[in-house]
Amino acid sequence: MRDLFDRITENKGPLGKWASQAEGYFVFPKLEGPISNRMKFQGKDVITWSINDYLGLSNLPEVKKVDGDTAAEYGAAYPMGARMMSGHTDFHEQLEQELAAFAHKESAYLLNFGYQGILSTIDALVAKDDIIVYDMDSHACIIDGVRLHMGKRFTFKHNDVESLEKNLERATKMAEHTGGGILVISEGVFGMRGEQGILKEIVALKQKYNFRLLVDDAHGFGTLGPTGAGAGEEQGVQQDIDVYFATFAKSMAGIGAFLAADKEIIDYLKYNMRSQMFAKSLPMVYVKGALKRLDMLRTMPELKAKLWENVNALQSGLKAKGFDIGNTTSCVTPVYLKGSIPEAMALVKDLRENHGIFCSIVVYPVIPKGLILLRMIPTATHTLKDIEETLIAFSSIRERLENGTYKKLSAAVAAAMGE
Repeated sequence: MRDLFDRITENKGPLGKWASQAEGYFVFPKLEGPISNRMKFQGKDVITWSINDYLGLSNLPEVKKVDGDTAAEYGAAYPMGARMMSGHTDFHEQLEQELAAFAHKESAYLLNFGYQGILSTIDALVAKDDIIVYDMDSHACIIDGVRLHMGKRFTFKHNDVESLEKNLERATKMAEHTGGGILVISEGVFGMRGEQGILKEIVALKQKYNFRLLVDDAHGFGTLGPTGAGAGEEQGVQQDIDVYFATFAKSMAGIGAFLAADKEIIDYLKYNMRSQMFAKSLPMVYVKGALKRLDMLRTMPELKAKLWENVNALQSGLKAKGFDIGNTTSCVTPVYLKGSIPEAMALVKDLRENHGIFCSIVVYPVIPKGLILLRMIPTATHTLKDIEETLIAFSSIRERLENGTYKKLSAAVAAAMGE
């Protein structure tokens, strides 16, 4: 019998094996200074394209005042205990009511975190006789939630309605045998590709198949739709989403998440989501902070307008220079390049050290081998000057990638790691 930790010490995983070269720079980097379009990285000023602060709320004086005043009044702990036992307040209820109205739903329920929230939502919605059908490109939190399911699950090809229908046929036959129901899961916006989920096409299949739809709209909430209610509103099917989920970590620049649905469904989840029943209530500093941020989403449409001005300028500029940004239909802006992991590391170091550009790097196993994804998040705080400087920098690094400069620079690293 081997020691439990033998596997861990022998195999650090596809990303962990790069820790000695990557940690502190490519992964777990430290950005410093006020959250904004320009921050400091290792003492240097950089244009930041990796902060999910879509509407630029995080550093606004009026937002920081509410956060500071609430912390001064209540501290970081209040209310103590789980909502069900001793952590319930009028402000929690008020926020839920306002979120439900904003999302065009009957009722809403506050959650402490996004990742844990969607995971435990899936766990609570389905029983062992039910079948889950979900997009194969779903976020890790959805995949982990599906893994908790003790019944059958099927994946459909990303945003492929024919594949979805084929798997709905399979699920329907199985449900007839088990006596269970069917839950379809999609994202409103897929966070790596930037593509919106095919919500309109999924909803249309309800006329033919009996299923319920759960949508994780972390990147769509606050950024899409006439009022900012998300991808469902953008596509005209918000009312047909049975359970709507979004986080505060992006457009709301905070901590927490929420579910919105018919009151009967929310009431069930309130009494059956173990991760919330047995977890401490969301602290007041986040609750009152979210109330302020939500009010700004409602009353300051100029923030979303500025965001999209920057999104359109960045994405059109990248396309004009021949960059592959995939099929994004959201603020998420992926730039696809071809190269190895060592080349990607050399490229990103060049961007940061010589061009003052900080954006996230995504490589295998998140995307296929041989691809490099530079994931950019435009915000309302970016300027046209930021975009112009970035386009110049990207043209430079693409040239160096294509002429083999980064391959030469990374040869020693690649040899050392056996790549």
